[in-house]
Amino acid sequence: MPGDPDLESLKAALRLFAKERDWDQFHTPKNLATALIVEAAELLEHFQWMDRGDRASLPVRQREQVALEMADVLLYLLRLADKLEVDLIDAARRKLELNALKYPAALARGSAKKYTDL
Repeated sequence: MPGDPDLESLKAALRLFAKERDWDQFHTPKNLATALIVEAAELLEHFQWMDRGDRASLPVRQREQVALEMADVLLYLLRLADKLEVDLIDAARRKLELNALKYPAALARGSAKKYTDL
């Protein structure tokens, strides 16, 4: 089954972006995973001191900044998946199936407990 066309297009654009800048040499899985965590922390920073951290708590300008941080996370994750030849859509579907087994709706509905505590 071929990959998602939108993700494949993004992967190709990222490959070209890195190639044009001679950055492929720096895009090791370790470096990409590190960069991904840094970007995820930058995303979290927008919610750090909020009581609720819901959509209503974010002014429009800050929502745009959050969207760009989310894009950074996605781009690093996609680049890492490309380097490791991981089909993210397939992996996400498999993980969702595993989570459905770990968190049966009848036990997990309305609960934030970890599956080991259900």
